[in-house]
Amino acid sequence: MAKKVVASLQKGEGKSHTKVIKMSKNDNGGFGFKSEIVHNKKVKEWFDKN
Repeated sequence: MAKKVVASLQKGEGKSHTKVIKMSKNDNGGFGFKSEIVHNKKVKEWFDKN
């Protein structure tokens, strides 16, 4: 299943999107991750917002 998703993102419209991952520290010392697929032009905005 994952191969189909990756293959579809490499063609056409998929090249204009990026998967972004941001790490944040929790109150109790652990780390959490937030990931999302955003348009290439909005990557910097996503990191500033989150």
